[in-house]
Amino acid sequence: MKRFFTLFLGLLILSTGFLAAEGTAEGREEKTKLIYMTAGDVNMLALGQNVLGPQFSKKYPSIEVMTIHTGPGNAGSQLIYEKMLAEKKSGKEKWDVDVAMVHQIFLKWALQDDLLLNYAKDIETWKYITSPFAKKSLGVDVEGYAMPMFHSQTVLAYNPDYVKNPPRTFEELVAWVKANPKKFGYNGIKGGMSGVSFTVAWVCWKTGKYEKYAVTGPFEQSEVDGWRGVFEDLAEFNRNVTITSGNVGTLDALNRGEIWMGPVWVDMFFTFMAEGKMDPRTRLVLPSPGMPGQPMYFVISKKTAYPEESKKFVEFVTSPEIQAREIVQRFNWYPGIDGSYIEDAIPAEVFNKIYQDVTPKDLQEKGLAFPLADYFDAMLESYEKWIK
Repeated sequence: MKRFFTLFLGLLILSTGFLAAEGTAEGREEKTKLIYMTAGDVNMLALGQNVLGPQFSKKYPSIEVMTIHTGPGNAGSQLIYEKMLAEKKSGKEKWDVDVAMVHQIFLKWALQDDLLLNYAKDIETWKYITSPFAKKSLGVDVEGYAMPMFHSQTVLAYNPDYVKNPPRTFEELVAWVKANPKKFGYNGIKGGMSGVSFTVAWVCWKTGKYEKYAVTGPFEQSEVDGWRGVFEDLAEFNRNVTITSGNVGTLDALNRGEIWMGPVWVDMFFTFMAEGKMDPRTRLVLPSPGMPGQPMYFVISKKTAYPEESKKFVEFVTSPEIQAREIVQRFNWYPGIDGSYIEDAIPAEVFNKIYQDVTPKDLQEKGLAFPLADYFDAMLESYEKWIK
């Protein structure tokens, strides 16, 4: 009797499951599945998988977003490029990748091989884009092919208890460091990009050739050969600074009072502030003629199976509401769109915190790009050569 009851129960469960599945199949609307590939750190995976994808699907129930993470840095973007290139070479009519989140260098590779859809000016949120990075990236014309999702920026952080009148230019900074030895700290070119950014800014300031090095090119060895004096001046400057252990090392030294000023990434700075690791009185300044930052971009495959749905996804994430709530409030990045457009979509205290020292206008005027690859490598090699 027990065996019969168990068998009957099993058949009942099986038949109930079959009927439920049959009913679901009859009433189910098949969803469009967008493949979204993202380079970057693991927070980019979490952003796509746990935040952007679900929120987009809530607004557009017929579209599901599948997030695939390829890894940090240029290597992560290279994997996306290689995937798209392989699909082009295979002759496929429609490619697997629909939307991707990539670094600057990707755009150079992908546009050379005609892998991208020219889509950005077709979407509603293009009107919010004022960043020069949406027009040129590492000397490549990218206008229409890419939408910045967020912008990371380096600035100088300082302790206002000791720095009453922060330097607004690199000339003023040199004078301040001479008057306050060992109270400015950065990591040189080891252990973090905040120090690399400062070094790049120094070269661009000293030479006055930012446009050539970062925007127009071409690369000329004669330029590099003329940098000896630039780096000897930086070596002299370094005699009065504290060399820190990296991005975090600079923030830690600033928080402990070991230094009073140093270059930092804005998003790391505000994350430290939110976690209670940074004195809330610490302030920021972006000195003239500027310091480098870097965006990450949305691109769409030229042969995506879902061009309209892909545009909707990019439009959704670059809307003022999502930029305000997720990009600025949640992740402490500067928005990919002009910051003035998010003011009404964000609590006043958050907007004022992000922009009280470095305004949207400052970012437009003094947010520089990293140099073209050959000049960038040459700057790092020159630092090693001339600064002991």
